[in-house]
Amino acid sequence: MDQEQQEKLAYKAGLKRWALDHLGQRIATANEAMQQAQEAANSEEKSSAGDKYETGRAMGHLQKDMYARQLAELVRELAALHAVNADQLITSAATGALLRTDKIDLFISIGLGKQTIANRTVLFLSPQAPLARTLQNKRRGDDILFQQETIPIREIF
Repeated sequence: MDQEQQEKLAYKAGLKRWALDHLGQRIATANEAMQQAQEAANSEEKSSAGDKYETGRAMGHLQKDMYARQLAELVRELAALHAVNADQLITSAATGALLRTDKIDLFISIGLGKQTIANRTVLFLSPQAPLARTLQNKRRGDDILFQQETIPIREIF
């Protein structure tokens, strides 16, 4: 494997590591928020207003449930990201591929949106995202429509 191929694989591996760290932070935040909501619900004191106590507890439980759903979704995304193979070069748009254009890099992995990493703009796309589906089977030199602009794919790896 030559130097250029190694650099491409290192770049994709770095993007995957960045995404893993990013998801890890979001999971920790959601977990903490869920615990705080549970503690708030548990510590809600009975007041002479009666219903106020029950309403406060119910709101705390609703918040906890919301954070639990967010946490479950983040864990599913983490599992999907772990399944992405960033250790091989790919010649067409598929899960694990990085498409490079003059304007943006598109990493088909999980949906984290547009990020700036190492002075490059990278769009993390879920394979199920509409844009990722339109990219399927695209190859180097093909044009894509991105933000109402037609741009050529310079590289896929």
